Amino acid sequence: MATSDGGDYFKRTSLFWIVSVTLGMGYFTCTVFLPEKIPFEHLGVFGTFCRYLVDNHANIMYKGWWAAWAVHAFEAFVALKVCSNKGIKNSTIRSLWFGQTFLFGFASLGLLLKYDPKRRKQQ
Repeated sequence: MATSDGGDYFKRTSLFWIVSVTLGMGYFTCTVFLPEKIPFEHLGVFGTFCRYLVDNHANIMYKGWWAAWAVHAFEAFVALKVCSNKGIKNSTIRSLWFGQTFLFGFASLGLLLKYDPKRRKQQ
């Protein structure tokens, strides 16, 4: 059985974070760009709060949307740096970390930060 030097380490983030971040960012995107499509009246107190934000603070929400994606982009570039620091040189694997971290943020970056290439599993 071939052994790996850790340069090909990739771990997918959990389904919980994939679903949560996708729904959260999707809802945020719809709230900012398509608020007329969201049935706020059926969402209870949360819908009332979101309607208030859309009606009174649309500009801040728009900037917040861009800020959220900017933070995800920053985290993705940090993931590339962490890959270099941890000896992950494979460009395909680095691209996977970059893309996953861009999409799911710290849920992905946290997995990479926890990775310790010096600690090898016993076989």
